[in-house]
Amino acid sequence: MDLSDTQIERYARNLILDEIGEDGQEKLLASKVLVLGAGGLGSPLLLYLAGAGVGTLGVVDHDAVDLSNLQRQVLHRTEDVGLTKTDSAAAAIARINPEIAVTRHKLHLDASNVGDLIAGYDLVADGSDNFETRFLLADACHKAKKTLVSAAVVRFDGQLTTFKPYLGPPHPCLRCLHPEMPDEDAVPRCEQAGVLGSAAGTMGTLQATEVVKELLGLGDSLSGQILLYDALSAVFRKIRLPRRAGCPGCGG
Repeated sequence: MDLSDTQIERYARNLILDEIGEDGQEKLLASKVLVLGAGGLGSPLLLYLAGAGVGTLGVVDHDAVDLSNLQRQVLHRTEDVGLTKTDSAAAAIARINPEIAVTRHKLHLDASNVGDLIAGYDLVADGSDNFETRFLLADACHKAKKTLVSAAVVRFDGQLTTFKPYLGPPHPCLRCLHPEMPDEDAVPRCEQAGVLGSAAGTMGTLQATEVVKELLGLGDSLSGQILLYDALSAVFRKIRLPRRAGCPGCGG
């Protein structure tokens, strides 16, 4: 497809990047990304994907906007309190880039719907806040051969990785890290331990960058590595995540 004059102006800073250019921008516009969670991670993630011109964004969230969300969930405004997060997210995305198609999935993800849900998208980004959802999504993406970019944040700490075990060795899956789903009390959730809003913003923004890289095949993938962020020390580090022999998820 040919870019319109408006698109050429809107995406000018992408177009002058040799790594993206017109072909890359057209690929972004044709891409479909499913984002699980319109919260602290999903907020910057969705805004930056919309700004970049990812043509179709699916938003999965079954919650309504609460006043306590606004400390970190920058998609939403005070006047949005009480609205469904999917509706609030769609309105925020339209303000940034009205040509992006937004599909609202106001539902709780479970085994009965996850397969059909991810089938219509090129890539999945996980910003959920519990192990049950993370494992369900990771297993479904592996089965469907969908790349999954996953981020997490609590207190002042964040982590980010990409899973694409369907490509075979050396790419690991989530169960290479945790063969069995940890107890939900193993890591406290944000409402229990707290979270610095800007730390969530940092991780969601990094997640958006990795999504764009995966869509366009740019740079080095985080598959096989976990990026760790310690906000209090202002330190990033990467650790290796090897494929586990006999992994119950991908077979090792």
